[in-house]
Amino acid sequence: MWRDLRPIGRNRDSGGYRRYAWTAADADCRAWFRAQAESRGLTYELDRNGNQWAWLGDPDAGDAVVTGSHLDSVPDGGAFDGPLGVVSSFAALDELRHRGAEFTKPLAITNFGDEEGARFGLACVGSRLTSGVLTPEQAHALTDADGVSLPQAMERAGYDPETIGPDHDRLARIGAFIELHVEQGRALDLSGDAVGIASSIWPHGRWRFDFRGEANHAGTTRLVDRRDPMLSYAETVLAARREARLAGAVATFGKIAVEPNGVNAIPSLVRGWLDSRAADQQALDDTVTAIEKAARAYADEHGIEVSLTRESFTPVVEFDHALRDELARILGTDQELKVPVLGTGAGHDAGILASSIPTAMLFVRNPTGVSHSPAESAAEDDCLAGVHALADVLEGLACT
Repeated sequence: MWRDLRPIGRNRDSGGYRRYAWTAADADCRAWFRAQAESRGLTYELDRNGNQWAWLGDPDAGDAVVTGSHLDSVPDGGAFDGPLGVVSSFAALDELRHRGAEFTKPLAITNFGDEEGARFGLACVGSRLTSGVLTPEQAHALTDADGVSLPQAMERAGYDPETIGPDHDRLARIGAFIELHVEQGRALDLSGDAVGIASSIWPHGRWRFDFRGEANHAGTTRLVDRRDPMLSYAETVLAARREARLAGAVATFGKIAVEPNGVNAIPSLVRGWLDSRAADQQALDDTVTAIEKAARAYADEHGIEVSLTRESFTPVVEFDHALRDELARILGTDQELKVPVLGTGAGHDAGILASSIPTAMLFVRNPTGVSHSPAESAAEDDCLAGVHALADVLEGLACT
């Protein structure tokens, strides 16, 4: 499975993946998923929001156990983020069949669409729509960098955007959702464990800073006469690092847009996007407030206008404690402490769905901690340990 999926959407120059929602690479990933489902005799289904499902048993029976993740990527992302969870889900089902497990509940494997938000700027679109966190009106207003709207992209890919919206009946039939994911950090590497259980997802959000100055000639404008928004932006980036360190949070300016974007022109506008996350809400609020305060102070000093827009926000997600404890029991954590429980600063579909259904996550060791990069990796033995752990969990939840 890994060998068949690996070439899809891979950029030869960077070695990373560009599997964006409703593109040709996304279509190839979806075709791969459907082929995997049908080759195992599973019932394939595409829901109203473009999420894919592969069912073993009656989808309408209720109390289903669902596993899976996503197949899309960030720009030049790694091979493991998302796909490892989907591949491992199919592999875990194969393992359970090899064991001769008898299912007493329906089981489904899913691929949630547009988890990374690389094209339309909002993460977890498929799960947000399904759970009602994102309304159809909000989804229809999303556009990519080329001005293509989400409905237009769906139509071009052969899907009907008029059907999108909350799918509460579907969620009501799910008793538990388990998402396996490569760890996006080094906690497991430092502890020496191959697999871990998630405790919670840090609160996190994305904010857009607009710095407006005055465009002018780079060669003839005296330094003292300039209203250069790039200076305020640069100082704000440094402030973000400083304030995050003080609060025990993380803060990153990873995307920037400049107008007029000429080598020999002082910018009139610098727009930067901040991603910030922290272990608790107060630390996150303190970090963003401090960064905004610094940005406005620098902007006033340089004669720059600054505005701040919060584009997305997800509060802290505590995974279902009863389900989390059941995973710990199944995997032996209570007795031998072989599987640590850890928090994460990364968002996931399981976090979005947690407000609607019981969810839990398993992490597989990432030896370098690198993620959202072509350098992302995981050892085969650790991946197999993840498959066996997921199989154990699914057997404990869905089988006699």
